[in-house]
Amino acid sequence: MTFETHIDALDYLLGVNYLFVPSSVVEKLGGKLSVRLFCTVNDKLTFQCGLVALGNGNAYITINLARMKKLKLKTGDTVSVKLEKDDSEYGVTMSEELETVLMQDEEGFRRFQQLTPGMKRYIIQYANAVKNPQLKIDRSLMMIHNLRQITEGKETFRAILGKGY
Repeated sequence: MTFETHIDALDYLLGVNYLFVPSSVVEKLGGKLSVRLFCTVNDKLTFQCGLVALGNGNAYITINLARMKKLKLKTGDTVSVKLEKDDSEYGVTMSEELETVLMQDEEGFRRFQQLTPGMKRYIIQYANAVKNPQLKIDRSLMMIHNLRQITEGKETFRAILGKGY
């Protein structure tokens, strides 16, 4: 599905820009916000994303400053957006480093699999946020170690990062 839209900014979250997704597009995607997507902007850049409610049936997709810079875009610009359903297991690409850590830790993998999809994506994205492979391994080990220490059903982002149980 392809449509034209604009880039806007969230007033209450400084620095957060987004692609406006009208209610008509949300309806064509099944009317639900719990769908994971591949978003292609101006036929140049594709990234995995999800929809966030904006009100009145409308939604948005965040677009970070790095992507905007790469596409030479600014707030207010009109863009072409192509959305395709993402049927991948986690809705984001898991790094080889995190995958290896999970394969070597049976209990850590079991606990990871019990998390909500959003918590899984958070762990994957946090591990992926650094380029250095050793730092990815270190982050992965730290998060899975912390996850194993948390009482089942009491997992929080802060606790997974080791900032309080």
